[in-house]
Amino acid sequence: MDAAQEVKSRINIEDVISEYVQLKRAGRNFKGLSPFTNEKSPSFIVSPDKQIWHDFSSGKGGDVISFISEVEGLDFKGSLELLARKAGVDLSQFQMQNTSSQSSERLYRVVETAVNYYQVQLTKNDAPLRYLREKRGYEKQTILDFRFGYSPTGFNNLTVYLMSKGFTEEEMLQTGLCIKRNGEVIDMFRGRVMIPLSDAQGRPVGFTARQLKDDKNSPKYINTPSTKLYDKGRQLFGLSMAKEYIRKSGYAVVVEGNLDVVASHQAGVAQVVASAGTALTSYHLKTLQRFTGDVRLAFDDDRAGQEAAERTIPLAQELGIELSLITIPSGKDPDELIKKDVKLWQEVVDKPVYMVDWLIDKIENATDLKSAQGKRQFTTKVMAIVKQLKDQVEQEHYLRIIADKTSTSVDSINKKFTEGSTSPVIRLKKIKAEQVPVQKEVVEQRLREQHLLGIISAVVVLHPIISSLPEDLFSEDARKYIKDNKQLQQIDSEDEYGKMVLLLFEETYQHTDRAELLYQTRALLGRLIDFYVNTKKTQIISQFEGASDAQEQQLLRQVTELQQLKTKAQKHFDSLIQE
Repeated sequence: MDAAQEVKSRINIEDVISEYVQLKRAGRNFKGLSPFTNEKSPSFIVSPDKQIWHDFSSGKGGDVISFISEVEGLDFKGSLELLARKAGVDLSQFQMQNTSSQSSERLYRVVETAVNYYQVQLTKNDAPLRYLREKRGYEKQTILDFRFGYSPTGFNNLTVYLMSKGFTEEEMLQTGLCIKRNGEVIDMFRGRVMIPLSDAQGRPVGFTARQLKDDKNSPKYINTPSTKLYDKGRQLFGLSMAKEYIRKSGYAVVVEGNLDVVASHQAGVAQVVASAGTALTSYHLKTLQRFTGDVRLAFDDDRAGQEAAERTIPLAQELGIELSLITIPSGKDPDELIKKDVKLWQEVVDKPVYMVDWLIDKIENATDLKSAQGKRQFTTKVMAIVKQLKDQVEQEHYLRIIADKTSTSVDSINKKFTEGSTSPVIRLKKIKAEQVPVQKEVVEQRLREQHLLGIISAVVVLHPIISSLPEDLFSEDARKYIKDNKQLQQIDSEDEYGKMVLLLFEETYQHTDRAELLYQTRALLGRLIDFYVNTKKTQIISQFEGASDAQEQQLLRQVTELQQLKTKAQKHFDSLIQE
């Protein structure tokens, strides 16, 4: 038995999920409202027998590990570790873990002990308390929620305390809490307000330390250096507290400063996290993407903020994230705006500007578009941004804007855009918006295929229908299920995807009579193929421009074959049910 199997064998899926979803018994299963959509009628099902869950409103489903991954925004390893702690499973005994697992747990305990120590010190020192309560304006609950602390001014106060708790010098050095100077281990942070940095699960992994009084001879902020636990390229400040609010609101706000996050949370705008300055990485975006595809940046309105925005665009495009920017009036940072008027902060958060539009506006304001030189500079800078966009329709939109703003022909702009580019030539042409599938349609298609596969898997006579359908009609998970189960000729009762679609069948169709079941199957098959055919035809039609006669003939044959697909599949279906 591997680690995942051991963990799943020791916990009940309904117990874990009930911590996130209010479940009610419904026969052998449990039912509740989807945590991923705003549904009003419960369609979220948990099967203790199959140890599987399925959300009928979003099409998501899987085992207890996949559920934790969805709701906590963790990868497989992180989800397994969280569940292992719940189940009391020591992962170090398995091959996927080694002795470093125990060592990591020790380091987490070191940092947690330091957090508690600094919190106690804060209650004993008036100056840092006054700074937080009076100068920063934090309420008592905010100070407790974010676990603020204070590091005494002595050289080894924390070091001596940690050693008294049984931790070694090596462990203290590995966490970045202490440093070695002249052969002696001393505290890294002294005389500063301490702000714990936590991972996505809320476990402290390091600190940001802030001066009490601004001193030009010393940096205002000092962060824990990169350690085994803390990596500024991977952690987002405040994520553990913000993730549920991000999921519910549908968007995430990224600010530069940790204290901006604190102020925003206290003001009631809690879907806010901070990057390390403006260094937003692909890992940060992937982490946020587990909760939302709408990311709004509230970076400083200066050159550094603009450059950070430009760097983030290709990362967001690669992941399919909708990136926008929040403009704060008068160049203030979020903390200053919140102190002035909380409502103003909420207003700017609710009205972000799409990142490309924001950058074009900045470049335009800094350029003289009346001069030839200014037009050249403007087109060069904006085209560099447009080339990072993945969508051809979006590229065309901005190339036309460049032409309008510089009073230049679209042909000239297009020529400059394609010159010297190693990427395929972008041909400007009109594409109707409805030709681009939207996310809602993709989710609906996934639900259709799950219903169809649930029925076909349960009704043996329908198994052969799969052979008449193109492989790419199905999603990746569905294709793997079909392949692993040999075109559904040999159903594996332990297959996770199979258990999910069979659960769907039991909940939806188990008591449906044969005539209605076959009617539903035929209808699902038709809608599934219609969406597939329309999507494929759109892709083929886009290839006609510039194609040779021979290529056009080949494309026309493909269109004809697509048009015949539905008829062939339904004839095959009719022949199966008549046998």
